[in-house]
Amino acid sequence: MTNLNHIVIVPDGNRRWARQRGRAPFLGHYEGAKTAEKILGAARDLKVPCLTFWGCSVANVTERSPAEVKVLFAIFGRYFKKLLTNRAVREDRVRVDFLGRWPELFPVSVQKTIRSVMKATEHHDRHRLTFLLAYDGRDEMAAAIEVIATEKHRNPKLKVTRELVKRNLWTHDLPPVDLVIRTGGEPHWSAGLMMWDVAEAQLHFTPTLWPAFTSAEFKRIVAAHGKTERRFGR
Repeated sequence: MTNLNHIVIVPDGNRRWARQRGRAPFLGHYEGAKTAEKILGAARDLKVPCLTFWGCSVANVTERSPAEVKVLFAIFGRYFKKLLTNRAVREDRVRVDFLGRWPELFPVSVQKTIRSVMKATEHHDRHRLTFLLAYDGRDEMAAAIEVIATEKHRNPKLKVTRELVKRNLWTHDLPPVDLVIRTGGEPHWSAGLMMWDVAEAQLHFTPTLWPAFTSAEFKRIVAAHGKTERRFGR
């Protein structure tokens, strides 16, 4: 069990893993999907209350080759459908959500599966599993600002507070992020990932490419950061 309430995973390195083995780069996504299942199981072992998983950015589905994007959509459709009959999701009462621009960028068939999963788990209240799909933190922030600007126009006395910003984010009902784990060995941020929610987060960059990332490494990282004293600037 961990005292970290909200963990975010950025799974980087699928294509590099495949290239190192002389395989077509996008085939690494298949291995990455298998790793995701293992890590979800490890998170369950640790009883992580809230887990957010970066599935893909907007650029991943608009700027890569049609063949690779087709593979990504096929993987999403297959693995999300498995969530509908997943025993752990049912027994642990895991609410599964999907945030991002997937309603406009994903195939209708995958959209239907996503909506079915959300509908089936909408009343689950013990754990949260969130997938960021066709997600860009700058889009999320721009959308929140647009709503707030409209409210401010209607009510000039409206005070813009941190609470107001949070209420208008896609992640409005998710808690602050405690830990972000990024695999792949490149210590950088991507597309403004949850820029509001990671304000006080711990960051861990591992050189392990995502398909090679193990449950044991995940648990070691979580254990190490769970022991870290957080001062929050005090």
